Amino acid sequence: MITTIGIDADDTLWHNETIFESTHQKYKDLLSRYHDPETVEETLYATEMRNLELFGYGIKGFTLSSIETAIQLTKGEISADEIKTILDFAKNMLKHPVELLDGVSETLHTLSAQYELIVITKGDLRDQERKLSQSGLKQYFKHCEIVSDKTTSTYGRILSRYKIAPENFLMAGNSLKSDIIPVLEIGGTGVYLPYPLTWAHEKPNLPPENHKRFYQLENIRELPELITTLLKAD
Repeated sequence: MITTIGIDADDTLWHNETIFESTHQKYKDLLSRYHDPETVEETLYATEMRNLELFGYGIKGFTLSSIETAIQLTKGEISADEIKTILDFAKNMLKHPVELLDGVSETLHTLSAQYELIVITKGDLRDQERKLSQSGLKQYFKHCEIVSDKTTSTYGRILSRYKIAPENFLMAGNSLKSDIIPVLEIGGTGVYLPYPLTWAHEKPNLPPENHKRFYQLENIRELPELITTLLKAD
């Protein structure tokens, strides 16, 4: 029986990757006099992966890696004005208004009346808290967990903290790697909600085949009906 629902934030509750995508394009335009777009993109991604353990996920880590990449690709010739432009990109991202995905508010309103909801998200603490506060959704969640990564250990600690049995836990999100696979591995239920854009780092895993606790939906609006169906099956 499902008693608790974990829900991812970025690209599950509100748009996020579109903001990064737009900034990536501006960044490639900024460095276009030094390198072609493909080289800039590939080098930036490699820098981000190298720095992930140090900087973590989020806009601030992305910005530090962007500056490091710019210095590398220009052999130190990047100007102070160009570095300031990169910092302005970051500030605009951090000030970007929160834009909810279709059906999110209504669905959370429905689910929160019957289930305990927990938002579980990666990223910069201050930025994620800002987005949750500005989203108008905080009222629906009993707990908020902003974590450095999403692994089986991460979910295990969260469930243990709130005394939730894995078989009573359902996690919904747009990343198979972060939101679904680890939850299935500890015995929970995973509901995949694909988003049109996905960061390369979140792409490696394919949907699990014939897993009895894995489900995929087109829209979060379908989630209450799915849970009702699962409860009837139990």
